[in-house]
Amino acid sequence: MGFERWFNRTLNRIWGFVEDRTGMPKWALRPQPAFSFKPSYWTGAFVVNAFLWQVISGMLLLLYYQPSVAPSLIACGQTPGTFSVAPAAWCSTYYIINTVPMGSLLLSSHLYGAYAMIFLAFVHMFRGYYLGVYKAPREFSWMVGTLLLLATLGMGFTGYLLPYTQLSYNATNVGIVLALRLPYAGPLLGPFILGDGTTQSLLSRMFVGHVLLIPIAMGALLYAHIALFESHGIAPPATSDPTQRRRFSDKEDKEHVPFMPHIFFYITKWALLYIGLLLGIAALWPWQLPTYVGNLTAVGLVTEPDWYFLWLFKFVDFYGVTPVLAVGMTNVVLLYILLLPFLDRTKRTHPRDRPLFIFIANSLVGFFLLMTVWGGLTPGQQILYPSIVERIAPIFLVNAVVVFLFYWRYERHYRARLAAAGQSNRLPGAYPTAPTPVPAAPRASEVASRE
Repeated sequence: MGFERWFNRTLNRIWGFVEDRTGMPKWALRPQPAFSFKPSYWTGAFVVNAFLWQVISGMLLLLYYQPSVAPSLIACGQTPGTFSVAPAAWCSTYYIINTVPMGSLLLSSHLYGAYAMIFLAFVHMFRGYYLGVYKAPREFSWMVGTLLLLATLGMGFTGYLLPYTQLSYNATNVGIVLALRLPYAGPLLGPFILGDGTTQSLLSRMFVGHVLLIPIAMGALLYAHIALFESHGIAPPATSDPTQRRRFSDKEDKEHVPFMPHIFFYITKWALLYIGLLLGIAALWPWQLPTYVGNLTAVGLVTEPDWYFLWLFKFVDFYGVTPVLAVGMTNVVLLYILLLPFLDRTKRTHPRDRPLFIFIANSLVGFFLLMTVWGGLTPGQQILYPSIVERIAPIFLVNAVVVFLFYWRYERHYRARLAAAGQSNRLPGAYPTAPTPVPAAPRASEVASRE
């Protein structure tokens, strides 16, 4: 115990010296309450960690990748003097996997890291949705986060073409067709995406978008998101109290856990765990490079995007659903999520107090999961009305019944508590406050003194 006290005291002195000489408390992020040291409160930090790994691994891949559709010989393992129609983009990817030391691990971890980042972004969004963190004063933080999610999906879309496989080329063309069907924005995006109409122009624009334009936009949005988080602090736990304060005072901030070194090392721990799991998965299941664009053996290959766009591709397979309708419905959902803080105006943040918005969230999650699995099992197969109703309707019906039963049970217990508190005449939906104290009866001595 004596050594432990000496070690902690010495460590505190060293850290105090570092803080004093660097002015660290002035530039470190704001402190956070002790109750927030749970993984569920740091889903946003997990997304940032995933993004940083994508930046690091992507920069290493840029040392070898060639964004060109011109034929390449040596990079594909061909002997000089032989002819190959494999594009340089595909050949450089082949070279990374088969020749660069640890190249297969690097490329696989970058690909799986993109999947993980998109998945964590969805988890972060729906966690905030269910707990009502988008309510005042965090409306703009929610909107910036929604734009960050869209930028993340854009990174996935543009990066999917870069290996220049026949599968990714076909899926990208389908996605471009859907994007060009956007009202008003489609005609403006056409020249920007397609350029002069050649395959080289398409690949170059996807490459620039993936490594430059979208990362710059994400960096700016991430700065705004963190700045808003620093302004308002972490959201308090969800509650049914409409009078709960939604931000901490300066005095409470001073009593919270400081960012350096506690929160920094806490996030670093999860970041190292994430990188270790990612590298382990990439080592056990390395990504296999499909065939290149133009290979005659790829004739009849089923067009299939990555998992995060499978739901949209399957939606287009529904009978009567045109690309315009699919894009229009997608825009409606995006606008709903973006403007959610202004649609849900109640001051209560607990899920039990927002049955309509919880029903919508559950329906979106169920629909997304069903369509993703369905699209992976039957890609490109048209679905008729009976099959659509048979599979889609139960999602909404079961969800409606479950939400109604939970809300009805909660309301019944709530009214029972009101009746027990003698406040049964309160308006529905209002929550009981402390009962008004009844004045005690005067003592006999007080009555005698008054007389």
